[in-house]
Amino acid sequence: MCRIVGILNTNQQVEKQLLQKMRDSLAYGGPDSAHEYISKEGYLGLGHRRLSILDLSENGRQPFEWNNLVICYNGEVYNFEEVKSKMPDYEFSTGTDTEVILKAFHKWGKACVDHFRGMFAFAIWDETNRQLHLCRDRVGVKPLYWYLKDGLFLFASELKAFHQLPNFDKTINQNAVSLFLQQGYIPAPHCIFSFAHKLEPGHWLQIDRNLNPLKTKYWSVKDKYAASEIDTRGEEEITEELENLLRDSFKLRMVSDVPVGMFLSGGIDSSLVTALLQKEYKTPVKTFTIGFDNPDRDEAPYAKKIAQHLGTDHSELYCTEDNITDIIPQFADIYDEPFGDSSGIPTYLVAKMAREQVKVSLSADGADELFGGYAKYEITKNFYKKIEAIPPVFRKGISGLLNQVDPNWLERNRRYFPVVRNYNDLNNKFSKLQNAFLAEDEHDFFNLASGFLSPAQVRQFGAKAYSRYPKNGIIIEKDRLISYMGLIDIQTYLEGDIMCKVDRASMQHGLEGREPFLDHHLIEFALKLPDRLKINGTSSKYLLRKILYKYVPKELIERPKQGFAAPFKKWMLGSLRNDIQNIPHDLEFLETFQLDQAAVSQVMTNFFEERKYVNPSIVWFFYTLYTWYHRWMK
Repeated sequence: MCRIVGILNTNQQVEKQLLQKMRDSLAYGGPDSAHEYISKEGYLGLGHRRLSILDLSENGRQPFEWNNLVICYNGEVYNFEEVKSKMPDYEFSTGTDTEVILKAFHKWGKACVDHFRGMFAFAIWDETNRQLHLCRDRVGVKPLYWYLKDGLFLFASELKAFHQLPNFDKTINQNAVSLFLQQGYIPAPHCIFSFAHKLEPGHWLQIDRNLNPLKTKYWSVKDKYAASEIDTRGEEEITEELENLLRDSFKLRMVSDVPVGMFLSGGIDSSLVTALLQKEYKTPVKTFTIGFDNPDRDEAPYAKKIAQHLGTDHSELYCTEDNITDIIPQFADIYDEPFGDSSGIPTYLVAKMAREQVKVSLSADGADELFGGYAKYEITKNFYKKIEAIPPVFRKGISGLLNQVDPNWLERNRRYFPVVRNYNDLNNKFSKLQNAFLAEDEHDFFNLASGFLSPAQVRQFGAKAYSRYPKNGIIIEKDRLISYMGLIDIQTYLEGDIMCKVDRASMQHGLEGREPFLDHHLIEFALKLPDRLKINGTSSKYLLRKILYKYVPKELIERPKQGFAAPFKKWMLGSLRNDIQNIPHDLEFLETFQLDQAAVSQVMTNFFEERKYVNPSIVWFFYTLYTWYHRWMK
C-alpha cells in the first residue's frame, strides 16, 4: 500500500523538484520511504511513497526497474506467490508482489491482470516502446486520477498532487457538481475538474509518447452479470460453497509481514469476517470499534459483546463533539474532492485508533451490495410492481399527496403503519420514495430511490440536471433483480463513496485497508444467486446470516440495520450553524457551481427554521462543497 504520482510531458523534461512535490504531498499515505524515477530522455517521471507491508527491506523500494520496464504501484496482489509459481522461467530477487506484477506484465502483457486477486492501481513505463500503462483494480478499491491538457499528462493516487502544478487547470466539471448534489459523491470516470478524470475500475489506460490515450476494459461487474446464469443448485450446496469462498478470501487478505486487525461494527458483515478469521488463528484477532453518545446510532455495545464471544483483542473509542470539532476543518483535506458521506469522520477516527496497534486492517465493505443488505433493494423489489400497476395519472396525484406528508411526523408515528414500521431512519428514506413514485421502470425507480435529490430537483438549485444512472443496456433477470441493483451500486456507490471513504481515512494514518468481500471470485459467485437467497421474506443477507449463526448467537445480531452513520444533523444545528448560514451569501461560491442564490437560501431557511422538511444530507452536501471550495479553489 502506497501513494503514486507521475508526469509525462511532450513540451519539456520533467522537473525533478515538481515530481517530488507531487509525491510528497501524499507523504502520509507512504510514510516509510520516498523515491522517484526519471526516464533516459527526461520526459517521463514516476514518484512513489511507500507504506511497507511486504518485504520490509530496501528490496521493496519503488519505482522498481527491470529490463526495459519500470513500475510504480499502490495496493496488494494477495496471490502473488501463486502467480509467481506460474512463471518458472523468471527469477525473482525480492519478496514483493511488485516484482511479480512487473514480470507478469512482461510475460502476459495486459492479460496479466487476469491472474491477479487483489486491489491495485499501478503504472508501468515501457522504455523501449515509450508507452505508459495505467491499470486500476476490478472494483476500484484503490484510486487513480489522471489529467491531460496542453501537452501534459499527470496521474496520481489523489487530486492534491495535481495542485502542486502551478498551471493546473481548475475549471469545474458541472456534470460532476450535479452528481455530487444528487448523491454526495462523484463516481468514476467523473471528477470535479473538467480536465481531470478517474480511471474506471477494471480498465487499462495506455498513453504513448505523443499523449494519445487508449482506454480498454478488462473486467466489469455488468458484463459478468449479463454473461452469467442464475444458480439453480440447492440452498445447502450453495451455502457450503459460499462459506469456502469466504474463508479463502478472508485468509488471503491476512497475507502480510506486519500486524493485521479488523474493523468490527457489530453488524452481520464485520462479525462474519471476524468469526471466520478467529476460527483460523490461535492468537486473538485485534478488533476496533467506534461508538457515539447517541444510543440510536451506537453499535459499539453490540460489537463489544460479539468480540467477547469470539475472544478477540478488542479496542473501542467513543466519538465526542470535541473529536468532531477537530476533524471537520480537515475534511476537505482528507477527501480532496467534494465528499458528502459524514461517516467519513468516524471512519477516520477508527483508522487512527487501529494504526496505533496495526499497520493493516480489514473491513467488511461490499457485503451489502453482493448479498442484498440495503433497504432500497427490498423496497424496489416489493413496491415497484405495485406502483407500476397504478395508472400514471393517478401516480402523479399520489406523488403530490405524498409531498404534503411531513416525514418527521411519519418517523415519529411509524409504529402505526405496518408497511413502513420496520424501516429505521424513515424520514430520510421517505423523501427518496416520493421521488421514486414517478419512475418509468425498475431501473429508474432504483435510481430515484438511491439519490437524495432527483436531476429535476438539482435543476431547481440552478445546477445542471445530469442523469446519475444511465441505462445499462442489459436485460434485468426476473429472479436476479437484487443482483442487478447490486451491480449498479458496485459501479457507483461502492467505488465513488465507500471505497473513497475507507481509502482516504485509512491512508491519512498510514494504515492499509483491505476489503475481503470484494474478491472478484466472490462477486462473480454472488451475481448468480437468486433473490430469495439474498432477501428471504424480511431477512436481508439471508445466506450470510445462515453462515454467521453457526459462530455467533442470533440474539447478538438480530436488530435493525444502523450503518456507520454520524450524527451530523446535530452538528449542523449547533457548532456548524453559522458557517452553513453564510453559504447563500457567498456569491463567488454560488457562481462557481452555477447555483441559484434564492433556492439555496430557501433550503437553508427551511432546515434551520423547520418551515418544511429538508433532508439533512442535502444541507451537509452544500456544506462540504462549500468547505471544499474554500480549501482548493481560493
